[in-house]
Amino acid sequence: MGRIHVLPEHVANKIAAGEVVERPASVVKELLENALDAGATRIKINIEAGGKKLIQVTDNGCGMVRDDAMLAFERHATSKIKDAEDLLSVATLGFRGEALPSIASVSRLHLETRDPGAATGTILEINGGKMARVEEAGLPEGTSITVRDLFFNTPARKKFLKAESTELSHIASLVTHYALAHPGKHFELHSATNAMLVAPPVAGYSERVYQVFGKETLDQLIPVAAMQALEHFGLPQPPPWRRQAENEDDEHQRAATPGEMRLHGFVSKPEIQKLNRNSIFVFVNGRLIRDRLVQHGLTEAYRNIIPPTVYPVVLLFLEMPPGEVDVNVHPSKTEVRFRQPTLMHDFVRDTVRAALMKARPAPQFTTEIRAHATASSGLTPGAREWEPPSDLAAASGEPPRAFYDPAGGAGFALQAPTAPPISARFQFEGGIAVEANAAIPVARGLESRFAEPMPETIPDNGCAPALAENASEEDSTLAALSTLRPLGQIRNSFILAINEDGLWIVDQHVAHERVLFERILKQRAAQRVESQRLLMPIVLELSPAQQAIFSEIADELQHNGFDAEPFGARSVAVKVAPAGIDAAAVERMLHELLDQISREEQSLNLEKIRGRIAASIACHAAIKVNMPLEQNKMDWLLTELAKTDHPMSCPHGRPVVLRYSVRDIQKAFKRI
Repeated sequence: MGRIHVLPEHVANKIAAGEVVERPASVVKELLENALDAGATRIKINIEAGGKKLIQVTDNGCGMVRDDAMLAFERHATSKIKDAEDLLSVATLGFRGEALPSIASVSRLHLETRDPGAATGTILEINGGKMARVEEAGLPEGTSITVRDLFFNTPARKKFLKAESTELSHIASLVTHYALAHPGKHFELHSATNAMLVAPPVAGYSERVYQVFGKETLDQLIPVAAMQALEHFGLPQPPPWRRQAENEDDEHQRAATPGEMRLHGFVSKPEIQKLNRNSIFVFVNGRLIRDRLVQHGLTEAYRNIIPPTVYPVVLLFLEMPPGEVDVNVHPSKTEVRFRQPTLMHDFVRDTVRAALMKARPAPQFTTEIRAHATASSGLTPGAREWEPPSDLAAASGEPPRAFYDPAGGAGFALQAPTAPPISARFQFEGGIAVEANAAIPVARGLESRFAEPMPETIPDNGCAPALAENASEEDSTLAALSTLRPLGQIRNSFILAINEDGLWIVDQHVAHERVLFERILKQRAAQRVESQRLLMPIVLELSPAQQAIFSEIADELQHNGFDAEPFGARSVAVKVAPAGIDAAAVERMLHELLDQISREEQSLNLEKIRGRIAASIACHAAIKVNMPLEQNKMDWLLTELAKTDHPMSCPHGRPVVLRYSVRDIQKAFKRI
């Protein structure tokens, strides 16, 4: 007897469930996508015990007739595609026909649905993959699916679930971000104790961010929008006789038009920094994905603007013809392949980079001093969770609210600011730091009662009126650098300057470093790098790893003003170095550069190597700290800094300037 046999259907369904149903949030994702595909404009989600006990998704979509409702729970039964060619242009969020049977095989599922054209609806119950009840009933239009006791028949899988608060945070993050991707639809998320999210339809994406997260979060984001026509460069083309026939046929010609690619969304200002990529959220045609190609493009957009070990907060929406992206890559449908990956990568990189260059936000002194890169992905720098004391909650007459603290993880975190702890925020794994939604009015209600007593304005009897508001002050950008007037230095290291926007503090070393970095790159592009011949050659002893790196980048070093040649088995002699670098610093600079490149886990392309060399030269040639500067030297430095493309940070990501606005100064002096 043979050893190979076909698995029973219920076993195959449980295996499929292992791929599709990873945790309660996976169930919510599949049911939420089904509701969106059904054309629902109102979606309500109820959760109990973090989704382990109950998940209910109700929508007002197209619903199903009795036969379709029963057929939907067969494996690979779907209304989204019909043949293999449809897989090349999937326009819906779901299409595999695996989700419902997989969910039903590991839970107790209850379905209520009615098609708008049907007189009655259908109630269907499935327990562990077995049909238990089917009957007709009077129901509203749409569909309601209730999933109870998830993984009740697979106890080993149930043990791998996290705490209820952690699972709830994943669900809250998922629903929040789908609400962001579909601002024209109504979303509700309710747990057993409270309404966690209520988001009525709004006009656009900015309004949705404001509605869910509040003005503070929206102010920390830079809007991005771009469009590019698609061209099928490098793709196989039909033979000439086929192309001629298509040109004669207008219909075929229109079908062959690649279409266009659109990108819009929000990226964070450079001072908002995260220690991982969990704050990067990308939607492709309304589908939440994780794609290394897009993430690398975003990293490249922020290169030399933020440190290489931190990451930004990103919320991007990509729209393109369905035929340009393959979503049939993984059962969970979170991975995709682009038909033209290089074009997509460069489009994302160049669009985000251009938005950062155009915005050039000036870091606020009071914000930057509290900011630090965090592993938890809250948008508010230095945020921590605040939970109102029980006696305060009782005094206010409001029931106590739960603030969830995920065990760790993936995504934004909804957190509270450090002080004063007035505006309560949810702690959701996978979410942005957001103002409490309209569904949770407790924080705003307690704000006036429990805020720390601080005099907002000290009476001045008319002797010290507040200064007139400058309309452009709060939105000041680094374009205002050209209007700065230097006053002097602090410890011969930081330049103090003023203009109509307030007081500015400039780090003289990193400011000069940014000026030199961009100048070196321009000189390198024009092949006119300035160099100096050393009085005596400098001999460098290299380790085997450094020797291998030196051989790889020797040509680029030569193009950047170095002249070095082998001098013995593992030594090189440097005869010429870039202008501006002291001979004593050349040896240290080359050793640091070779060590940095050797520690890189990923292979470096020519552009990255060029940037590393330019950054290293600029760092060692720049004005140092503890160096006194004459007034004309400070004027020159600020003027040159204003001419750079990225004056907000040095090539290593440190901030160059900080602004203390007139409004902040007036607040400190209790004038407003």
